[in-house]
Amino acid sequence: MLAAPSKNKLHLFPPGTKKKKSDMLGGPAVECDRRTGRLEGRSTIVTGAASGMGAASAKLFAAEGAKVAVVDVNAAGAEAVAAEIRAAGGVAIAVSEAVAAAEAAHGPCVCLFNHAGGLSVKPFLDLTLAEWDALFAKNVTSMFLMTRAVLPGMLKAGGGAIVCTSSISAVFATPGEVLYDASKGACHMFARAVAVEFRDRGVRCNTVCPGFVDTPHGRKEIRELTALGVPASEQDIAEAQGRLGQPDDIAKVALFLLSDDSSFVTGSHVFADGGFSAV
Repeated sequence: MLAAPSKNKLHLFPPGTKKKKSDMLGGPAVECDRRTGRLEGRSTIVTGAASGMGAASAKLFAAEGAKVAVVDVNAAGAEAVAAEIRAAGGVAIAVSEAVAAAEAAHGPCVCLFNHAGGLSVKPFLDLTLAEWDALFAKNVTSMFLMTRAVLPGMLKAGGGAIVCTSSISAVFATPGEVLYDASKGACHMFARAVAVEFRDRGVRCNTVCPGFVDTPHGRKEIRELTALGVPASEQDIAEAQGRLGQPDDIAKVALFLLSDDSSFVTGSHVFADGGFSAV
């Protein structure tokens, strides 16, 4: 997820670049507690929703009025998130057979957040074909299967919105992340191609592309990159993107892309990375 190395050293910013203390790791995320019913009554599926950005998104969507189906291979974690939503007055179920159960409970899905995914940090020459296939299955094939299952009902309902979680890694390569970067590049084009094919049938599809975020996935990536000798300390990340992102930072972008506020946005890649991709 970090920039390419230069002169045997990985530079996150050009030498001499200075960042303000207020921009460093741990700076506050902008809070916005307003709830405006932007997804009121909409059947919504969130995959990879047992923790991190997926859980934050499921909770935010429910607070905005969505009827949420929480999907994750961690069934206990998914049920815990759904229970928390219900306790707060929202509508949510945890499901394993995602689309059929969600449609039975809430009607055709009109908002899909394809967030489930995994990580690989490993030198390219050490990768096996099994590892390659497994991560593509988790990061790309899962989006294909979910989107293919949801679209018939979404089209019958008159349209809807799909958001796929990509990454800054789709366009910024990092040593030790050839497999991960390639899978996220595929997510990028998958979403754009779906957007083009279904634009005139009322379906929008976009990607959200997080930078480094404070989740189990993000912390694991930081540890494993550092172990490979890639400068990815908290200070390095602070210099690259101001601070470590928070799950709610990404959830708010996903909410925008699923809501009518983004009705003229489709086939787009929205970077939520504290400026990492702008430098």
